[in-house]
Amino acid sequence: MALLDDIKKKAASLKKTIVLCEGEDKRVVEAAAQITKEGIANIVLIGNEEEAKRVAPGVDLTGITLIDPLTSEKTAEYANILFEARKAKGMTEEQAAQQAKDRTMFGALMLKAGDVDGYVSGACHSTANTLRPGLQVVKTAPGIKTVSSCFIMIAPEGGNKYNPDGVAVFADCAINIEPDAQQLADIAISSAKTAKTLAGIEPRVAMLSFSTKGSGNDDKFFKSVPKVQEATRIAKEMAPELALDGEFQFDAAVAPEVGELKAPGSKVAGHANVFVFPNINAGNIGYKIAQRFGGYMAIGPVCQGFAKPLNDLSRGCSVDDIVATVAVTALQAE
Repeated sequence: MALLDDIKKKAASLKKTIVLCEGEDKRVVEAAAQITKEGIANIVLIGNEEEAKRVAPGVDLTGITLIDPLTSEKTAEYANILFEARKAKGMTEEQAAQQAKDRTMFGALMLKAGDVDGYVSGACHSTANTLRPGLQVVKTAPGIKTVSSCFIMIAPEGGNKYNPDGVAVFADCAINIEPDAQQLADIAISSAKTAKTLAGIEPRVAMLSFSTKGSGNDDKFFKSVPKVQEATRIAKEMAPELALDGEFQFDAAVAPEVGELKAPGSKVAGHANVFVFPNINAGNIGYKIAQRFGGYMAIGPVCQGFAKPLNDLSRGCSVDDIVATVAVTALQAE
């Protein structure tokens, strides 16, 4: 929890403006009020005052900027931005004018235009509906072709001898189902940036597998080990200054005695704090094992790889989850 408190405190010092796209959701309205009261960020809430008061009666809206795409003077300007971004894909001006009124798209267009610093949605919209506007108009960061996600894993009280930093980053556990080698390399680079920016740790990235440095191979059937090996090579070319190595089994990545035995000479083996899983099966299972058996707190999923900060909420999120996500988004905008 100390890390989350630090994230909120740092976010408050940055005074970033974050758009929450779902003013029709009670939790989002309540979170907007809490964020504003605590000074974590300036909030733009997409909706209108009548609606917000109806879904969350009694909530103090003081300090929150409410914008309704149906009446905003900015809608036409944003529609033009959308048209320019999508006309090569066949979008007409009429279609852009209509889509710009959609709340998630309107929020993404605000971000694209620079009128807000970050975007958060997903409390009552699917991941696809939340991320699609970002992919269409915000697009990916320079040099990165893959939008991905990670969880910031905070060690339980008392720590863990294999995680002296007290925090780790797991990726990708929520978006890319079966990433190829280039995508895994992108995920690794993005996760290292997240580790430094949000978790406050110097990243040491392990590319995970059931094999360590060629100890196992499934080349005849699935080629998952060669994929991780190729991803490691690509990532090293993309960021030669980054402490990154693989492929590693998890124990070789975190236990010094195993790392020295299985990967002698590696600067990452036995000391990793950023873990890139070979696919979503491994990543999703892995972070939930760490949560339930290891007692780790998981913050996320945090989206990464976009040109500007854009995050997706779970539809089962709580007010506290929304507050934490806004704080994380503010730090990404630093």
